[in-house]
Amino acid sequence: MAGAVPPERRMANDIAANLGHLPGGQAAEAVAGHIGRFWDPRMRTRLYEYVDAGADGLDPLVVAAVKLLR
Repeated sequence: MAGAVPPERRMANDIAANLGHLPGGQAAEAVAGHIGRFWDPRMRTRLYEYVDAGADGLDPLVVAAVKLLR
């Protein structure tokens, strides 16, 4: 499906939207914790690849969470 948002990007942004109310670093830690606990390693790898490719369309909170996960 052309133009479809990759599921990892969509889900990561949804998590960031739901946890973005937390103060500063707590939000990034909460997003990282959720992704680390519940995401399959293959999903995390694809998310890392999106960040490495420029993080186009990713919430900055997701990018911060990926830095914590690595």
